[in-house]
Amino acid sequence: MDWLTTVDHKKIGILYLLAGAFFFVIGGIEALLIRLQLIGPQQEFLDAQTFNEMITMHGTTMIFLAAMPIIFGFMNAIVPLQIGARDVAFPFVNALGFWTFFVGGVLLNLSWIVGDVPDAGWTAYVPLSGEQFSMHRGLDFYLMGLQIAGIGTLVGGINFLVTIINMRAPGMGFMRMPMFTWTAFITSAMILFAFPALAVGLILLTFDRLFGGNIFDPNMGGNVVLWQHIFWIFGHPEVYILVLPAFGIISEVIPTFSRKRLFGYSAMVFATVLIGFLGFMVWVHHMFTTGMGPVANALFAVATMLIAIPTGIKIFNWLFTMWGGRIQFTTANLFAIGFVPTFVMGGVTGVMLAVPPADWQFHDSYFVVAHFHYVIVGGIVFGLLSGLFYWWPKMTGRFLNETLGKVTFWTFFTGFHLTFFIQHIVGLLGMPRRVFTYLGENENPGWTWMNQLSTIGAFVMAFAVIVLLINIVTSMTKPKTAKGDAWGDGRTLEWTIPSPAPEYNFKQTPITRGIDAWWKEKMAGNTEMTPAEPVGPIHMPSPSILPLFMSIGLGIAAVGFMYSEEWNGYYVAIAGLVITFFCMFLRSVYDDHGFHIDPKDDKGVGA
Repeated sequence: MDWLTTVDHKKIGILYLLAGAFFFVIGGIEALLIRLQLIGPQQEFLDAQTFNEMITMHGTTMIFLAAMPIIFGFMNAIVPLQIGARDVAFPFVNALGFWTFFVGGVLLNLSWIVGDVPDAGWTAYVPLSGEQFSMHRGLDFYLMGLQIAGIGTLVGGINFLVTIINMRAPGMGFMRMPMFTWTAFITSAMILFAFPALAVGLILLTFDRLFGGNIFDPNMGGNVVLWQHIFWIFGHPEVYILVLPAFGIISEVIPTFSRKRLFGYSAMVFATVLIGFLGFMVWVHHMFTTGMGPVANALFAVATMLIAIPTGIKIFNWLFTMWGGRIQFTTANLFAIGFVPTFVMGGVTGVMLAVPPADWQFHDSYFVVAHFHYVIVGGIVFGLLSGLFYWWPKMTGRFLNETLGKVTFWTFFTGFHLTFFIQHIVGLLGMPRRVFTYLGENENPGWTWMNQLSTIGAFVMAFAVIVLLINIVTSMTKPKTAKGDAWGDGRTLEWTIPSPAPEYNFKQTPITRGIDAWWKEKMAGNTEMTPAEPVGPIHMPSPSILPLFMSIGLGIAAVGFMYSEEWNGYYVAIAGLVITFFCMFLRSVYDDHGFHIDPKDDKGVGA
């Protein structure tokens, strides 16, 4: 019950990580099944329909239900600690954000149990996602699940914007914030503008499918290309929403394990802001082959090439940070170092795809699949795994085993490049993406052995994930031995408090005197931060079950709308909405007095 009702950002962060890991495993199993089907020509492991369902659910699960929640997990667990705050701005909304995401994710995956699975690809292009080509309820699960999960992402982004703007410790101006906090801040701002675009597209397609609309039906005056614009004006900023926090993690890990201040802090901040700005100006590079003409193609090609400049600034700054440093090759730092060349490869192929004439050749081939995974896995997943090993002692008080960690890194790194590097080549040889079978060596020379190599690499990555899960489970059986400054070289405020952090985070709000505030104090010979206030009772918000019930109500309403024709589902939808609005009413009339903690004895005083 403590976990179901918690509004503590640190516990919500762990819930996000657990849920994200759960969906990551599901998405990984789907990927392995895809690779097994493609291991040889004319395989019959999966039929065409099941293969379409697998690629749709794999992409949707990994982007929306694995990467996003794990990022929010780190933001919840670390950002308030890095800015010296005792909590997030809206703890209740924070809990609501998690539960709406989780209910949306469960609803999407219920489609496997029902037997109607989304099958139009993770981008759900119309008319494939319209009723003409997808007559079952699979796409309705996709639309409803993502709308509910998107509520969680949107309110989470708003929450962190307000938290970072309003709750920084005294002395911490914007240009003194840690880089992970900066990337979380820009990510939250991008969420605020990108996710409403996705919500609009999902709602319009829902009206087309459930209520007889004609937004995307050309026979009724609609436009199928409109969906692509709506989806990608969200979809490309989404790539940076995912990768910027990974950049922030790398910017924390490399300085710590190089025992050096981050090179070019100001340049890194402005590069982050510029990436967030330019990220909204490049979406049409996904659509070069739709026939918009040379002027539109040229403009978006230039914008796409421009966004490589701030990204390149970051790459060089990480290299210069390591230059001359006393580098420790911990697992966290191995993932951070491995991230750099891997992400550069993804960036280079991205610039290749930014050239419209070249994109006509690359488009919808396995070259694009390889590029996409070099950015998403080679960038985001490498960064998140680095953050996991780095902040695990802060979140749990325990270290992950370094030997198992290094096994995880080398097998994951090897398996990743084995899987996806070869896909560039098979794509250039003409293999299209999203095909469930292909002809043999006589018709397609080289395809068979390259796909076999790719499948072997996928299973090597799966082995790495199994070792990681074993490491996580065994670490939880060990005693809590991590000190506050767990690695001894911590630079930011989260390393000034015990591991794991107490419920109130900081006994006294610290005063910050510069960038890398804790490192600055240590270099001055101080053993703790200068407090900004005396020790006294700390007010904390009360736990609440209402966010969970509100989210369940939305899930019930979604199921009712989907099956409105079959069994008077409107009554079910109304019942679900009544549950949600009743919980909102209870929240509005219930005066949350919270409770007080006395940091001297950690016992609640007052109620």
